Amino acid sequence: MSRFWSPVVGTLSPYVPGEQPKLQNLVKLNTNEHPYGPSPKVLDAIRAACDDTLKLYPDPSSDRLRQAIASAVGAQPAQVFVGNGSDEVLAHVFLALLKHELPLRFPDITYSFYPVYCGLYGIEHQTMPLTADFRIDVEDYLPQRHGQAGAIIFPNPNAPTGRALSAAEIERVVAGNPDTVVVVDEAYVDFGAESVIPLVARYDNLLVVQTLSKSRSLAGLRVGFAVGSAALIDGLERVKNSFNSYPIDRLASVGAVAALEDTEYFEKTRQAVIDTRSRMTAGLASLGFEVLPSSANFVFARHPSKDAAGLAAALRERSIIVRHFRHARIDQFLRITVGTEGQCDQLLGALAEVLQA
Repeated sequence: MSRFWSPVVGTLSPYVPGEQPKLQNLVKLNTNEHPYGPSPKVLDAIRAACDDTLKLYPDPSSDRLRQAIASAVGAQPAQVFVGNGSDEVLAHVFLALLKHELPLRFPDITYSFYPVYCGLYGIEHQTMPLTADFRIDVEDYLPQRHGQAGAIIFPNPNAPTGRALSAAEIERVVAGNPDTVVVVDEAYVDFGAESVIPLVARYDNLLVVQTLSKSRSLAGLRVGFAVGSAALIDGLERVKNSFNSYPIDRLASVGAVAALEDTEYFEKTRQAVIDTRSRMTAGLASLGFEVLPSSANFVFARHPSKDAAGLAAALRERSIIVRHFRHARIDQFLRITVGTEGQCDQLLGALAEVLQA
């Protein structure tokens, strides 16, 4: 505490990011990073951009990157907003689009940055409980059940559960709230869920947020984007240019464009993660774990007779780290990132050893 803090600082409960330990021979399965590196074309593009132009500011509009994103997702550049990772995009979204007289609505078990943004910006919010099997209940987001919301946000697939809604289910929410902004956070969509970016052309109240950190292996570059109507994007641009006119640096921009253009590498590595996820799920089930159906690059699992915190600690002793959340309803689950085939083998072998002890 400091007497020089602004009043809001003492009230904040900051987001706690996944641990980034510096341990030897670590099997790191706690932060949902892609197990395979970025496309070689990304590295070539960044090397080529390391020249005298770094003395100049980057393009504040990131026009080339926005064009590449628009081409990749079937949108127009005017419908694309970019930021320093999807977390910064979301930060601008909360301020520009989600602060209204009525409360913002999102799931009770979801991305834990959402309540942090609400605290930072003074946004009243209302959480909707997931079902007993940890699904988002679409009816909770229709005004017929709980009345009108000021705005709505949820991830698809949800985090940390990994469960996904269909595009048809999401369209019910968007169509059922024509006067309410609906934000769908698709950080993990490329690993098995259905993107609703095509719906942007029909619904001016829909904004879709994605990131290149996960399926494009660019967590270290920090590039995220949103797709929505030109009016929604204009609101985000107004906030961005009141905060930081240059969120995307030159190297991040050229690397992101190269990643988006290398669709062959993207498809190959994305499918490798999906295949390993199936193998990991089967292996965990054979050890007695309950594993929720996942459309993400992680699984959410619990053992009926073993404490999750104890399992996480035992794995750490074997140089394997996973994510454990000490929150109501999910404190007996582990969120386990899908790694390489070899890392999957190490995880399953270690768990078998722990369970037999």
